[in-house]
This record gives sequence, structure tokens and C-alpha cells, in this order.
Amino acid sequence: MRTLPEPVQNLIDAFSRLPGIGPKTASRLAFYLLRAPEDMSQSLAQALVGIKHETGLCETCFNITHKDAKICEVCTSEQRDRTTLCVVEEPLDVLAIEKTGGYNGLYHVLHGVLSPIEGIGPENLKIRELLERIQENEFNEVILATNPSMEGDATAMYLHERLAEFDLRITRLALGLPVGGDLEYADQNTLLRALAGRQKLD
Repeated sequence: MRTLPEPVQNLIDAFSRLPGIGPKTASRLAFYLLRAPEDMSQSLAQALVGIKHETGLCETCFNITHKDAKICEVCTSEQRDRTTLCVVEEPLDVLAIEKTGGYNGLYHVLHGVLSPIEGIGPENLKIRELLERIQENEFNEVILATNPSMEGDATAMYLHERLAEFDLRITRLALGLPVGGDLEYADQNTLLRALAGRQKLD
């Protein structure tokens, strides 16, 4: 027997389908919106509609951009280093790197990683477009910034093999211990990566 009005239950069910949100959090969000001023619900609804109807993918790097802009701001910027290309899995990774303020090159978003178990092969990612882009431009370095996971590593290895034919410096993001972390709590793979990537102290 249903104990909640259908619109409330539908909202809880919708929130529950989002990643990282369980039934309790979904219920709290739904009841918060139920008590919130109507303009908050209206603005949330408009934002949800807008994210689908007012955005698109950059035709060059495949990052998210406004639907009226075929090329994103990063790709059109005259201030960016156009000889360096950072390859990432998802648009959210671009945001994470940009927040550091330590990178000023261009990006290429793959929109996923290789995963034979899930049936995701090179043809399902933006790899062909990456190779064409490198062939048509004068990049000096390609940074493989996929996640340090089994799929991310496999994707980086595959790309490294495909890029070997080009006259490029191919690099991978350094992996190891986080700042403030304790050795005793680090997993074996993290420690192995930290040892392999150790640096000389000047």
C-alpha cells in the first residue's frame, strides 16, 4: 500500500536513480523541496530542462558547451597552449583540471573508457576523432589523464600504442600518495605507483 502521494513518491524514485543518492537522501531532498518556496522548485525544474535543451558537445574536443557554440571557449581561446593536449575520460575531468590552475593547454574528452566486459570498445569512444585531431594539428605533447583504474590504465595503454606512430611526447599523470596521507593506510597499488614514480630531491 502506497503511503505517500504519487508526485512525492515519483520525485523520490527519480532522485534515487541518481548516482550516489540512496533512498534516505532521496526522501530528504524530496521533502525539502516540498517545504521549500515554489520558486526554488521552479528554478530547479528549469535547470533540469535547460541542461538537456541548452547544451551540446564541442565539435573539436567534445567537452560540454552551449548549444549555440559549435566550438567551446577553451578550443577558441588564443591564450591556451595549442601544442599540448590533455586526454580525459569525461567532461567533469576537464573541470577538475581547470580548477587547479596548473594547466593551460587543450583537451580531448573520450566520453568513457575501454571496458570489454561492458561491451565498450574503441569505436564507442572519441578515439578516432582524437587520432584525426593529432594528425591535423601540431601537438608536441599528449597527456593521458585517464583515471588510475583498471579500465583507465587499459585505455591509456591502448592510446599509447595508437599514438606511437606520431612524433609526440606522450605522458601520463603522476600517480601516488595523496598529500597528507599516511603510508599505513595506503593500498598496495598506490604504494607501488608512488615507488615507481619517485623523484630525485635536488
